[in-house]
Amino acid sequence: MRRRWRIGGGVAAVLLAFGLAGAVPGAAGAERLRAGTLTTAAAPSAALGAPIDYTVYLPHGYGEATASRYPVLYLLHGRGDTMQAWTRVKADLDRLIADGDVPPVIAVLPDAPWSSRGSWYVDSGYTGADDPGRPVETALTRDLVRHVDATYRTAAHRGARLVGGYSMGGAGALRYALAHQDLFGHALVLSPAVYRPLPPADSSAREFGGFGSGEQRFSDEVYRRLNYPALLPGLDAESPVRMYVAVGDDEWANPDPADAAHDLDYEAATLYNTVRRSDAIAAEFRVLDGGHDWDVWRPAFADGLRHLAATLSVTPPAGLPGPPHGTAGTDWAGGVAAHPDGSTTLGYAASGPVAGQPYAGGLDAVVSRVTAGGAPAWTRQFGTAANDRLHGVVPLADGGVIAAGYTRGDLDGTHPGSPADDGFVVKLTGTGQRAWLTQTGDPARADRFYAVAAAPDGGAYVAGYTSGSFAGQSGAGDKDAVLARISPDGRIAWSRQFGGSGEDKAYAVTADAEGVYVAGGTSAGLPGTTALGGSDGWLARFDASGTRTWVTSVGGAGDDLLGGVAISADGLVVATGSAGGEATAGGSDVLTVAYTGAGRQRWRTVTGGRGADAGADVVALPDGAVAVVGFTGSALGLPVGGADVLTLRLDARGRQAGVAQYGTARDDAADAFGEENVYATLGADGRLLVTGLTAGTTSGGAALGNGDVFLAAVDPTKGTP
Repeated sequence: MRRRWRIGGGVAAVLLAFGLAGAVPGAAGAERLRAGTLTTAAAPSAALGAPIDYTVYLPHGYGEATASRYPVLYLLHGRGDTMQAWTRVKADLDRLIADGDVPPVIAVLPDAPWSSRGSWYVDSGYTGADDPGRPVETALTRDLVRHVDATYRTAAHRGARLVGGYSMGGAGALRYALAHQDLFGHALVLSPAVYRPLPPADSSAREFGGFGSGEQRFSDEVYRRLNYPALLPGLDAESPVRMYVAVGDDEWANPDPADAAHDLDYEAATLYNTVRRSDAIAAEFRVLDGGHDWDVWRPAFADGLRHLAATLSVTPPAGLPGPPHGTAGTDWAGGVAAHPDGSTTLGYAASGPVAGQPYAGGLDAVVSRVTAGGAPAWTRQFGTAANDRLHGVVPLADGGVIAAGYTRGDLDGTHPGSPADDGFVVKLTGTGQRAWLTQTGDPARADRFYAVAAAPDGGAYVAGYTSGSFAGQSGAGDKDAVLARISPDGRIAWSRQFGGSGEDKAYAVTADAEGVYVAGGTSAGLPGTTALGGSDGWLARFDASGTRTWVTSVGGAGDDLLGGVAISADGLVVATGSAGGEATAGGSDVLTVAYTGAGRQRWRTVTGGRGADAGADVVALPDGAVAVVGFTGSALGLPVGGADVLTLRLDARGRQAGVAQYGTARDDAADAFGEENVYATLGADGRLLVTGLTAGTTSGGAALGNGDVFLAAVDPTKGTP
């Protein structure tokens, strides 16, 4: 997973030498389409004191679908051209919409006659008598946008607006997207006539007064101030711009060696490699076979619009509800439990004091109770000078909770000088008092608990791994999976260490009255299973006395693991995680499998897109369906940022019944290492309670620090808060 969100931003350039005839239909093909219409109109402009002429494309059915609203494309022509230039893409728009590659859109093609059709789409300060500059930028971004929103059934928010252009229009589109983030969430920048730091001596950018000042047709200071490098530092990363940049490989080559770096193919590559480093821009770059003409711009328009269409939506993306939980430092989600009275218990790891609680150092474990109305009830923080993490919280019938995790310190007072991680389990009462805490593991090697499940008698099951010998048992490999039964008074009733020759970890556990199910990952296979290729996921069942009744490997030829498990209302054991090497386009996909209690696979579902996707938790729903919660770097729903929170609803037969994603402009539900950090449970009111890590800002106010914890109540039928 990418550390910084972007749409395929890791590829510097792709040479599109293939023919895009299918995306650019001829006249015969266009006649068979349900075609849109082109109409000319004018918008009043207070800034200019004169109207703005434009051509508008309305999609097929616009006149009949009177309740529908549409995204808008604003397409800027090049120097010397008119609004008629962009009309040649009408057939492409018809085809893209008919094929479902792009939602039905309105396209506005403004005419820009000012400064002898060389305005560069900026507010000009040139006052020369021959052809004085005009406030073009203000006119188009204020007057034209207002007119379009008032005249047509647009979706009047930035996520539904795209600004595009070629050559001089590409420079204008770039500026508008960066200088007016409140208006435009998408930019289609084709062969942009942008130069860094200044245009070459023979550039027409110097000729027409667009970058002038007073009687001076061109001012170095004005150009630098309006150029894109000056805009980047002020961008708001919480309002990301998705940008597609394309250029031809046969752009005109300046014969002056001193100006070779100003060739547009070179400048476009410089632009891309500059903006892709901004947290506020998700950029793609394409180099096409062709020159500074429509043999590049037309196929690039179609390809770019397909690419940006995933987030060009009438409906704004769903954000994260606030307020966030945590500190001014980096915090980590650690579990969520729901109670019959509607209250919620949240677990996390904090890098500072929370709610006036004492802070021991490093990361401390924090358990907080929130009332049904969202008010804080109590908070308990405990830890050592080292790091203490929580990895699961489960409710008890008496109103208390059991939480589990790991510590590198002396958390229970009997492990001074502990050289490595130990697993721990803690019980808190309904009022937040510590009833008991058990710290355990190999005295000299690392042990961690990654999951906890409530047991029928008021105790718990915990699962994780050991790097040594857990409770005197023999190790089989580098790391072995561990399952332990915790009695209601905190004692370890029994434990099982198991694994193969490689690295084996348990990531999830669930239980019923008959037994316990554990899921995880293995690098070299578990005894009794068949290695499938790469690393495998696995699922095992133990009876209530700790005897393993079956184990199976899960996955395919790539790297796979299972990180969440639950028992459905129909009695199926449903586990989720990630699969590599499957048929979809991404680096990993959400893998969900269902098994009977006897270990027979009932169904298997793989869901994914172009990015990294993973399931982290399974929640059983009353009708036999399940909700899978995880993260996605793809467009499975409506994308928001980098990694988004994913809610996937699967019916009792494993068929997809709904999918949605939500989040902030930054990574959510996953950490900086691309690993999931999100938990879910079913609330008393039937909604999903989802908690996880966010690097962005929730709707409840500013971020607390460099990574906070969110808590969201999600409608399982819609999948969003």
